Amino acid sequence: MFKVQFSAATTEEFYAKLKENATILLCAERDWLANSSNLAALIGINMPQINWAGFYLLHEDHLRLGPFWGLPACTRILLGQGVCGTAVVSGEPQLIDDVTLFEGHIACDAATKSELVIPLKSCQGRILGVLDIDSPSLARFTKDDLFGLTGVLDLLVAGSDWEPS
Repeated sequence: MFKVQFSAATTEEFYAKLKENATILLCAERDWLANSSNLAALIGINMPQINWAGFYLLHEDHLRLGPFWGLPACTRILLGQGVCGTAVVSGEPQLIDDVTLFEGHIACDAATKSELVIPLKSCQGRILGVLDIDSPSLARFTKDDLFGLTGVLDLLVAGSDWEPS
C-alpha cells in the first residue's frame, strides 16, 4: 500500500518501503521528469537526517539542476568539479563522510556535512546524470544507503522514458 510518508525501524526496512513506494509511483507514469520529481520528494520527506535530495542531469559539458527536494541549489556543475562532477567523470558513486575534506567541494548549502552521489545510468550504461543527497550530519551515509538507493535508481531508469535535454 502506498504511503507518501512512512517510518522504518531499520535501514533494510527503510529501503524496502522506499522501493515499494517508488514502484507504485512509477507504475502509472513513464515521463522521466515527473518520475524523478516524485522520487526526489519521496526520498526527501522520508530519509532521516538529510537536507537535500535531487538530480543533476548531464547536458553537454556540465550537469544541470533537475528535480529536487530542499533549498535552492547550484544550477550548473562542470564535469569533474565537485562531488557530482567527479561522480560523472569517474562513473562511480561518491560517498563523502566529510565534505570539507573533499578538494573542490561545491557548497550550495553551508549546512551540508556529508554527501552521497550516485551516477544515474541508462539501461545501456550511458550516464544520464546523478542522484545527489546531502546531510547536515558527518558520515551520515553508508554502503547500505548506496546499495538501497542504487536499487531505487534502477527502478527509475527502467520505469521512465529518458530524453533529458
